[in-house]
Amino acid sequence: MDKKHNEQMDRLRALAALPGNGRLETGIARVTMVRGAIAEHELATVYEPMINLILQGSKTMTVGEQTFDYDPATYFVMSVELPAVGVIRADAAGRPYLAVALTLVPSILAELIADLPPGCADSGGNAFSVAAVTPELLDAWTRMLDLMTRPGDIAALAPAYEREILYRVLQGPHGAMLRAIAAPDSTMARLASAITWIRRDFHLPLRVEALAARAAMSVSAFHRHFKAATSLSPVQYQKRIRLMHARTLMVAKGSSVAAAAYDVGYESATQFSREYARLFGMAPLRDAARMLAHTRNR
Repeated sequence: MDKKHNEQMDRLRALAALPGNGRLETGIARVTMVRGAIAEHELATVYEPMINLILQGSKTMTVGEQTFDYDPATYFVMSVELPAVGVIRADAAGRPYLAVALTLVPSILAELIADLPPGCADSGGNAFSVAAVTPELLDAWTRMLDLMTRPGDIAALAPAYEREILYRVLQGPHGAMLRAIAAPDSTMARLASAITWIRRDFHLPLRVEALAARAAMSVSAFHRHFKAATSLSPVQYQKRIRLMHARTLMVAKGSSVAAAAYDVGYESATQFSREYARLFGMAPLRDAARMLAHTRNR
């Protein structure tokens, strides 16, 4: 990192020095921060469409079969809701992980894009990626986070700074990805509609033909585009959501293995346990007990 980059990051870290750990509200709509350790089951979850900028430490994000590492030199964009597994780390000096995120709203993107020259809306089919940060993007984030010191200015200025952050991302390697989700008839937008249906009714049997029809695609085209965007097939996507939700039920709400399995749509607790162990590396009861013990010892 050059001197200017280090100075920008130091300024952002100073602005983000909120008390506490975990997920922190900033008082700015759609802007959240994460500081320090996060419970493991909260890092294996369905992530909202977002722009995620790490200020301190690093993160590994695994979506389907693809894994990305990023740190304060890069930023991550996810354009649709995706089940993913995250691992966060402190920096080399032992300072806690610190990151800020902006939730993406297609209607806000569409309004901004309408004011810009036409650009490519072909994202290559991928709904997530990592790119190098730029001084202009860091400057925009600095203006946004500086509003936390002047809460009276948030209502008037946050929308403008949000547009600036989005504009800087639109100018970079992720620009086509953001244009794709903002265009209502794009392949990505139609996939997002199908994903919303899976997310809402994940406990119900999956009818791929109905999803393809919702996305105005043939079944084969739907499978192909869905896998390209999410790194998962529709069935794998639903399965990840079910298993991650069941994990939360067991850890956060104390549900039994059988109750969690049936609550998320499994008809067989044996099949649930087998698929859970395949995803998380151990049987559900053992995994839940391990995470609960870790939470108590923190």
